[in-house]
Formats: sequence, structure tokens, C-alpha cells
Amino acid sequence: MTIRVLLADDQALLRSAFRVLVDSEPDMEVVGEASDGAEAVRLAKEQSADVVLMDIRMPGTDGLAATRLISADPALARVRVVMLTTFEVDEYVVQSLRAGASGFLGKGAEPEELLNAIRVAAGGEALLSPAATKGLIATFLAQSDGTQGGDPVHAERLEALTGREREVLVQVAGGHSNDEIAERLEVSPLTVKTHVNRAMAKLGARDRAQLVVIAYESGLVRPRVT
Repeated sequence: MTIRVLLADDQALLRSAFRVLVDSEPDMEVVGEASDGAEAVRLAKEQSADVVLMDIRMPGTDGLAATRLISADPALARVRVVMLTTFEVDEYVVQSLRAGASGFLGKGAEPEELLNAIRVAAGGEALLSPAATKGLIATFLAQSDGTQGGDPVHAERLEALTGREREVLVQVAGGHSNDEIAERLEVSPLTVKTHVNRAMAKLGARDRAQLVVIAYESGLVRPRVT
């Protein structure tokens, strides 16, 4: 099954480089290019894109606004957005995940990292590089000033989760894969996947990336200063 990729970046040279790389893979193809967020939203629908490589900073409608529009459109529910950033530790990390992005990738990433990011996002997983994850935690620390409280709305929604689902959510927030969680909790990867899917449904999360945000904002998981 071919992964349909849309490129959204205001720099034509970067789009050309990404196109050559993506089109060289047998399991993916570039179905469109956009120079701003509004065009990205339109093409995502017209070209039935699976994954959008979205630059955060673009003129007019930026990547953040475009991601919100894509996430809010039921017709684009299957579209996954991977944010491309010049600096992986970015002030928009949390905002973009809340908006519905599946993850982040630095523009300086190796070609194989970019291709893997597309495949991971297309498979419905969250993509958070170690640098981006550190930035995410640092942002939560800054927003909470190190306090132990959580968002009461998210905290209340967590009451719908079973004990095992909470355990799995904590592991997801730690950046662990289904296989890693299965090994840690001594269950099968399929069981972990079932718990993750149920937690997403109960919490109204679009994907694993948003589960990470909810876990931190609810206070279920608290960043630790090392």
C-alpha cells in the first residue's frame, strides 16, 4: 500500500529535495506540494493525502493553524501531520500536539529518519524525537512552574480509564513503543495496542501524541527535573 505524502513548506528548494527522497521509495509517493498552510489543507483533501510534512513557519496560514484545520475536519480524520522544525526544541511543540500533529522532525534529520517518520505517522504512531520530547517536557515544566497540579478537565476524564489503561498511558507518555510496554508490563503487544486504542477513544485523543499531552496536563505524569 503506497503512502500518499503532501509536502508543505514555503521553500521550494526544500520541497524539491523532499520530493526526490520520498519518490525514491517504493512504498510512498508525493501527491502534492503547498507553499502555505491554506493550500496544504486544500490539497490534503483533494489529493487524499495520508501524511503531511508540515513546516511550522509559513506566510499566511502557518503550519500550526493548518494542522488545527486538518484535525477539525472529519473528512481529513485519517490524515497525519508531521511537523518540520528548524529547531527541534520549539516553543510551538505543545501547541502543535494539541492541534493534532502526530510528531516532530528537525529539518536537519537524516534521510532515513524522515522516511521512517512518514511510515511511523502513516501507521498511526506518535513521532517524538528525543530532542523534541525533552523540549515538550521542558515546556510543561515552564508552564506549570514545577507545581504538582493538573488540568481538572483532563483529570476528570481519566476516571473513565481502567487501572491497566492508566498504566499503559503512563508508559506511552514515557515515549515507549507497544513492544517495549508489553515487555515492561509482561503482556502481549496486541493487548497493549487494545489498551492504547481504548484510552484514545475514552479521552478523545486523535493519536498517541495527544495521549502524551493529556497524560502531562492531567497530572497523571509529572516531568522530573534531572
